[in-house]
Amino acid sequence: MIIQRVVLNSRPGKNGVPVAENFRLEQSTIADTVQAGHVLVKTLYLSVDPYMRCRMNEDTGSDYLRPWQLSEVADGGGIGVVEESKHHNLAKGDFVTSFTWPWQTSAILDGDSLQKLVPQLVNGRLSYFLGAAGITGLTALLGIREKGHVAAGANQTMVVSGAAGACGSLAGQIGRLEGCSRVVGIAGTDEKCSILVQEMGFDAAINYKKGDVAKQLRELCPGGVDVYFDNVGGDISDTVISQMNQNSHIILCGQISQYNKDVPYPPPLPPDIEKIQKERNITRERFLVLNYMDKQEASVLQLCQWIQEGKLKVRETVVEGLANIGAAFQSMMNGGNIGKQIVSVSE
Repeated sequence: MIIQRVVLNSRPGKNGVPVAENFRLEQSTIADTVQAGHVLVKTLYLSVDPYMRCRMNEDTGSDYLRPWQLSEVADGGGIGVVEESKHHNLAKGDFVTSFTWPWQTSAILDGDSLQKLVPQLVNGRLSYFLGAAGITGLTALLGIREKGHVAAGANQTMVVSGAAGACGSLAGQIGRLEGCSRVVGIAGTDEKCSILVQEMGFDAAINYKKGDVAKQLRELCPGGVDVYFDNVGGDISDTVISQMNQNSHIILCGQISQYNKDVPYPPPLPPDIEKIQKERNITRERFLVLNYMDKQEASVLQLCQWIQEGKLKVRETVVEGLANIGAAFQSMMNGGNIGKQIVSVSE
């Protein structure tokens, strides 16, 4: 069977900025017969995520991320429909997902590696299983529950950096649902800030490209910061940490501002900020959602319930066509989209 697939064409270098040309669309073939225990799937949606920048390096800098190989098909979160099955638990027409879905139009996959989806849980919006009801939503929810120490009625203020991104836009809403009394987002455009406040229920949002961020934080968080959902690292995070309260908590989700730099993960804090962290007993522990997969099923059901009830607003940026996945990746790394970046695949 002839298929289209996307391979890693070149590496941007540890300190380089990724571009669409780092990926290459090519024609390939897969077997015409499906072996026992396997299924033939047609790809419907692929997820494009910031962590993938690390996979473009020969050394990802992480013990749980495998680097993409040059001229080999890339992979990540994906959703497809079963077209032929020789697996006992999967039938033709089933919708399935995997964290290691190949970036190609069709594939033959081991049925044991796939999770069956129930479209009704997300009102038929299958792509949500890659975002708000998938690994992104789980990261936001479990990050807050496991590392945020949010308690209803405790009058806690949460700040979210990268707040208009896939995870940040959910984290602010979930922080409020879990009990935070005030949620402030940090984003890169006035449009994003407006969406956070008017559509997603943030109390306020700061455009970090305008004005004095430290001053705005003091005005918007007069009682200091109790919980910081950190998606970006760098100068923004240093500014937030300097205004955090005694015994407060950092949810170390991502450090996108550092992904194009050859630094360890998590990046070390500047000496003066590290001093503040230690003196105020601020927790800053690496968070990896894959360590909490025993809580996946219940957490996904919670996310789906909030979506159905309209309590969790979802934003997606959908790019059509496998050929455009490189451009979608470049746009995401440049902060050009709002919410989750999804590629809709069609042959």
